[in-house]
Amino acid sequence: MSPRRARRRESSRPFGFPTGLDKVEEWPDGDWKVRMLTGASSAKNYRCPGCDQEIRPGQPHLVAWPAWTGGDEERRHWHQPCWRKRLDRGPGRSRY
Repeated sequence: MSPRRARRRESSRPFGFPTGLDKVEEWPDGDWKVRMLTGASSAKNYRCPGCDQEIRPGQPHLVAWPAWTGGDEERRHWHQPCWRKRLDRGPGRSRY
C-alpha cells in the first residue's frame, strides 16, 4: 500500500508571494494571517511599519495581512518584536 500524496490547492495569491504555513492570530484589531519567514528567500529590502527600519535580505521576519477577503493586498513585512508590540504604541504616538 503506497502513502497518499497531499494535493496542492490552487492558490489565489499573487505571483511571487512567499509560500509557507499561514496561521490566523486573533488580536483586538481583528484576525490576521501571519507567516514566519526565515529570510532565506528574501531578495529585497522591506520597511517595517512598526519601527520604520529596513528588513534586509536574509533577515528572519514575518508577513502579516488582514484575514478578510481581499486582505492579501494589505500584507506587510514586520520584525517579529515590532509586530507583537504594534498595539502598545497606540494611534499618533511616536516610536521615539
